[in-house]
Amino acid sequence: MTSQSEQTRLRFSIGELADLAAVTVRTLHHYDRIGLLRTGHRTAAGYRCYTAADADRLAQILGYRELGFALEVIRTILDDPSTDPREHLLRQRGLLAERIERLRRIVSALDITLEAQTMGTTGLTPAEKLEVFGDCDPDEFAEEVEQRWGKTDAYRESAARTKNYSKADWADITAEGETIMQAFAAAQSAGLPATSTEAMDAAEAARDQISRRFYDLSHDMHRNLGDSYVTDERFTATYESVAPGLASYVRDAIHANADRAEA
Repeated sequence: MTSQSEQTRLRFSIGELADLAAVTVRTLHHYDRIGLLRTGHRTAAGYRCYTAADADRLAQILGYRELGFALEVIRTILDDPSTDPREHLLRQRGLLAERIERLRRIVSALDITLEAQTMGTTGLTPAEKLEVFGDCDPDEFAEEVEQRWGKTDAYRESAARTKNYSKADWADITAEGETIMQAFAAAQSAGLPATSTEAMDAAEAARDQISRRFYDLSHDMHRNLGDSYVTDERFTATYESVAPGLASYVRDAIHANADRAEA
């Protein structure tokens, strides 16, 4: 948020604001035409310009757009005189928190099927899968998993272990995966390198979970698995949905952890 003095002092041309917000000038023109973000000020030369307050409003607009709100709905929300800026921020924070939680569940569900290379089916009913994994069905990848790894020892071992897993077992596995993902994301967010103890410990926790729950995963095998996080676009997408650059960060942490074990 900007102070009142800053709002009075700061001015942005349409090009400057577009660059600052990473949107196009065409988008700002459109917002102006529909009354969502108007330019009410002009420079001494007569050019229209935006104030810091306008920039703050644009940030709110883009936040609601990211959450899937229609422009007309956003305009109604922002122009409601009974709602103050703090309420806007709290509303956006709550909606983002809900989205983050859903993405974490999706990531964990995909990890279970792609990373752990399970028997290709959870053995759960549709209702149980919905309760444990949410909107992401891990059995979606069953055929591909079997085609790629069906003849490997890891696949056979995983199939033998997981065939009798209950809903509670899968819920525990999902919760473990979420905890590991949060550890990676927290280390990256704190600016710690992938070679830090925190990042390597998260990598070891990930390796240990697979070894305990699915199949014996050596550090060399884990290196190969980590490489797939940046070569398989589905892996990359799930990690990037949590934090930009997280796929490469996790890959590097896995390699560092393997180096640590071999030292």
